[in-house]
Amino acid sequence: MLVETVLSALFFLLLGTAYVKGYDVVKRHAPDRLVHFYLIMATVRMLLVGTIVALYVLLAQNREQSIRFALIFIIMYVVMMVVTLKLRH
Repeated sequence: MLVETVLSALFFLLLGTAYVKGYDVVKRHAPDRLVHFYLIMATVRMLLVGTIVALYVLLAQNREQSIRFALIFIIMYVVMMVVTLKLRH
């Protein structure tokens, strides 16, 4: 479970970094498109998180471990959403 947690944290770190850097680029070059950027990134994040959780739950051998992973991953997703909103607003 430690490996999954570390990989999850790395995933969210990379995703958050991409969001912040992308936000800066869009704000500098096309500030009128920030709403579109935010909606696209929110959709991409939600689809990626949902896909990863679904794949892990379907492929995991242990039901309890897959539930624990899904909860941790979703909590990390919520924390990432709050942090990125606080950083940019």
